[in-house]
Amino acid sequence: MEEHLMKVLIVGDGNVGKSAFVNRYVNGQFNKTYKMTVGVDFSVKVLQWSEKEKVRLQLWDIAGQERFISMTRVYYKGALGCVVMFDVTESSSFLKCRQWKQDLDNKAMLPNGDSIPCILLANKCDLPTRAVSADSINEFSKANGFVTWMETSVKENKNVGESMRRLVQEILSAQSGLDPLYPQNKVTVNPQLDLDLDGSGGAGCC
Repeated sequence: MEEHLMKVLIVGDGNVGKSAFVNRYVNGQFNKTYKMTVGVDFSVKVLQWSEKEKVRLQLWDIAGQERFISMTRVYYKGALGCVVMFDVTESSSFLKCRQWKQDLDNKAMLPNGDSIPCILLANKCDLPTRAVSADSINEFSKANGFVTWMETSVKENKNVGESMRRLVQEILSAQSGLDPLYPQNKVTVNPQLDLDLDGSGGAGCC
C-alpha cells in the first residue's frame, strides 16, 4: 500500500468557518460555537484513495487574526496544497482572500518554484443574506490562480468532502510532475482516478 503524505493549509479571516470545516471533514460533526484558533490547530485525515493508495492529510487550520500573520512563513513550510475560505455573507472576508493568496504565493511554493494548488471556498452558502455574487467569485478565482472554487455549507455538509477530494486530485497532479531530484515528494497517480481536472467553474451547494 502506497501512502501519500500531504500537508494542507486552511486559511482565511477569522469566523469564516475554517475550524468548523475541518471538524466536519475529519470528525463528521458540526458545532454551532467554536473557540478562536490561537496560532494553528492540527488535524489528520486518512483517505483510502484507491486499492493501492492511501492519502494521509495533515490539516493545518491557521488563525485568521492579524496578529498571527507574521507567523505564516513557519506554518506554511512544507505545505503541498491550501484551502482559502471566506464567508459568502461577509464581503470583507472575500476581499481579504487576495491578501491570503498573495501571502501563500510568496511563502508556500513547491520545490520547483510553482505555487501550491489552492482552492477557494465560499462558505455559509446556506444563509439567505448573500453579499458576494457567483460571478464575482468566479472572476476572482480565475484572476488569482485558484484551481477552482466551490460554495460550501459546513452546517449542511455541502461540498465539504467534494472540495477536499478535488484539492487532493490537484496536489497529486502537481506532485507527479515535480523534478525527480525531490523523491520525497514524488507520487504515482492512478490514471483512473484523474477525474475531471479541467473544470474551471464553481460548484453551487444550493
